[in-house]
Amino acid sequence: MKRECLTIIGTAHVSANSVEEVKDTIYELKPDRVAIELDFARYTKLKNSMMGIEEDDTISVTKIIKENKVGLFLVATVLSYFQSKIGEDVDVKPGSEMISAIEAAEDLDIPIALIDRNVNTTLERALNRMSFFDKLKFLYGVLTGDIDEEEISIEDMKNPDKLDGLLEMFKDEAPEIYEVLVHERDAYLAGNLLRIPEDKVVAVVGAGHKPGINRYLDNPETIPPLEELNKVEDNKGIPWAKIFLALIPILFVVIFFLAYINGINITWNIYDFVAISMLMGFLGSILSGSKIQSAIVGGLVAPLTIIHPLLAAGWFSGLTEAKYRKVRQKDINNLAKIKSARELWNNNIFRILLVVIGTNIAVSIATLVILPSQVFIPLFMKIFGG
Repeated sequence: MKRECLTIIGTAHVSANSVEEVKDTIYELKPDRVAIELDFARYTKLKNSMMGIEEDDTISVTKIIKENKVGLFLVATVLSYFQSKIGEDVDVKPGSEMISAIEAAEDLDIPIALIDRNVNTTLERALNRMSFFDKLKFLYGVLTGDIDEEEISIEDMKNPDKLDGLLEMFKDEAPEIYEVLVHERDAYLAGNLLRIPEDKVVAVVGAGHKPGINRYLDNPETIPPLEELNKVEDNKGIPWAKIFLALIPILFVVIFFLAYINGINITWNIYDFVAISMLMGFLGSILSGSKIQSAIVGGLVAPLTIIHPLLAAGWFSGLTEAKYRKVRQKDINNLAKIKSARELWNNNIFRILLVVIGTNIAVSIATLVILPSQVFIPLFMKIFGG
């Protein structure tokens, strides 16, 4: 690709004007190749949609929970929700400008280059950079954040000066995600553009990436190897939260063991431990709106999950709930249309995740508050004669 022959169109992904701008530019310039900000999976999904092919949009919540990718799914859902919400407000389907680019390229028989990184790789790299408290802060910011739609228009999102201000707000809330979603992808997109063999190229990317791509293209030596940007590594550093959670059940077992070897009758203490754990697991699930079957499962596994630091009762109640509530892609799309608590309550994604979270919160209360005060501290005092 020749730098001077590259035309970058910075679009707002839900802008009707962007759709027309993309189509008009491609027809006017007739480039050798059209590059679009999509990976293969998203491209395939858009192509199927264009051809009227209905895909099985069932989302395997069971698989998500079993593979411990609830966090990844939540972030993807949040991002999808906001894009769908904006698209709903302006009556433009997210991805319309990419469809416009594909249609124009195919009409002119121009090859297409997919230059974006796989979305799951991007999200996993972002999550791996965040600490437990960073994730809580980000989730809180998302749930309580409020954008003044009267002050920010869709076309403002294409204005680099105004867009920089929006991105800076996001950078302050979640700098790790900002780095991966913006800076890393700027480098990835620029690196893939440089790999295009044809000279004359039109690239269709989100407006937020255009300044960064230009900076990297002006200084190609600063682009990291794309293989490095595709690696997904575990979060580095000491996982203090996991260590703390692991120490709690170990401490419980140690106290039971010390009581036993000191000849203290722990039968009723064990009964109390099991009863309190099961009751809280059951209540946490049922009060979150689960079916009775899910609540029973949450209660039954609660004592075991308290002792085992790598398990969570909410996973089991959530898995059970998922068997009765089929989740489809439309449940994510419908999040943008929700205007009342009743509509939110009827959304299957929300209901399943609520059961997972509710069960885990209740069992955590049992673990950190009720069991220590009612079982382990009294037992500890008996052991040491308090």
